Amino acid sequence: MASSTASSREVAASRLLSAGPLERAARRAAPSALLAALLAALPAALPAPAAASGESLASELEAAVSAATGAAGELGVHVVELASGRTVLEREADRPRIVASNVKLVTAAAALELLGPGHLLETRVVARGEVVDGRLLGDLAVIGGGDPNISGRFHDGDSLAVFRGWAAALAGRGVAAVDGDVYLVHGLFEPPEVHPDWPRDQLSRWYEAPVSALAFNDNCVLVRVSPGSAPGRPSRVETVPDLELFEVHNQASTTASSRRHQVAIERLDGSHRLWIGGAVFRRAGPVESWVAVADPLAYFGAALRKALAEEGIPVSGEMRPVARLPPPSLADGAWRPVAVHRSDLLSTLEVLLKRSQNLYAESLTKLLGAERCGEGSWPAGLRVLEEFLAATGIPPGSYRLADGSGMSRHNRMAPRQLTRLLAAMASSPLAREFVLSLPHSGEPGQRWEHRLAELPYRGNVFAKTGSLRGVSTLSGYAKASSGRLYAFSILMNDIRGRGRAQRAQDRIVRVLIDLG
Repeated sequence: MASSTASSREVAASRLLSAGPLERAARRAAPSALLAALLAALPAALPAPAAASGESLASELEAAVSAATGAAGELGVHVVELASGRTVLEREADRPRIVASNVKLVTAAAALELLGPGHLLETRVVARGEVVDGRLLGDLAVIGGGDPNISGRFHDGDSLAVFRGWAAALAGRGVAAVDGDVYLVHGLFEPPEVHPDWPRDQLSRWYEAPVSALAFNDNCVLVRVSPGSAPGRPSRVETVPDLELFEVHNQASTTASSRRHQVAIERLDGSHRLWIGGAVFRRAGPVESWVAVADPLAYFGAALRKALAEEGIPVSGEMRPVARLPPPSLADGAWRPVAVHRSDLLSTLEVLLKRSQNLYAESLTKLLGAERCGEGSWPAGLRVLEEFLAATGIPPGSYRLADGSGMSRHNRMAPRQLTRLLAAMASSPLAREFVLSLPHSGEPGQRWEHRLAELPYRGNVFAKTGSLRGVSTLSGYAKASSGRLYAFSILMNDIRGRGRAQRAQDRIVRVLIDLG
């Protein structure tokens, strides 16, 4: 991640929580004392206005919430002051509603607390057989550890960078070609790869990418459509990375009219066939779309083969998906380590929450099931999430979880349950790590860059949005101009326009910061 992004994140988070010796002292304190230490270290973002009375805050919040009822047929709100635990406002706070991506707060908190901030997601490469005259007379295997980070995200856009590192490790062992096969070991996660609740008419969208223990490039391919040489000529289509796996059906043409500029990019169901239609304005820049692949293991294998070949190590054999690593053989001997790729959990959580990346959330859900229950499945992962919520005082049966990302419309929680979770994380020794992972108001390069971006709101809201058809949610933390910290949850179902719903949410948060 770029240093400028990290710097912005650190500055904003330190405004909400603390920094330096006080933070380190708080980290050593008992959980019951931690929040008090964090609050004592909080400077005001701006000179604080005259403190509003509790009655004034409550009445203004009531007015903002009442106004929000015009933006949604169903509205639930809960606001709590973290230092005292006092409820500041509640409106149908105990009624479960569709929460959309606010479910990611549960997944991220559970992963952080149960796996630990130092947890590493590992993908291992092993080999068997002898190396003779630069040729590996045997096989390779890649053992999936559930890491969704193998992509260009952390490598300046080079999606094959991790694979190039593996090629360098092979070259360092004298390997210039592989005569055998490459086993893609994916058994850490159980099928299915696509959740049964997810809409079947959106399977090619990036947010419904299949979930696999070996994942590459978010299990999506970037399709780029550019104008052709002249009006009437076909458009130019490329995939990134450029793999023979994909069959492109290009029916998009180049147009001289900007009014006709409209491009459709689809993947045909259950296949690697990409269909491009519509028209590209001759002076327009490229139209890009991330398309979820149908078979993530075939995609992983094709990209790995290409990267190894580009680095001078061709593979003669097949890419073979297997659930378990084949046992050592008399002919080829034991498997020997070649390379390991490690991704840290904290960076993973940032992508999960700041980018609202469903693949990351579901990978961690299945990983929690594998780590805690010995079964990398959605049911096992959800059991872990439910046990975690029970430890925070949210009893099973009072809500419903169907997946770890919020893509399923069957996920339902109440606003008071989400503020209880947020309060528990605020008093955790890992409070700082959790808050750092959240998007914050005015954060450069993120969806929040232009939302609540003006002072005194900029950098004083750390919260997760949620969006589905007819649903808009917002839950997180707000630091008032007085220095007080609040946890809030605003769940809106049956909305009357996403923009209208978000403006209503922002008005509630503004009142909280101005008068809290």
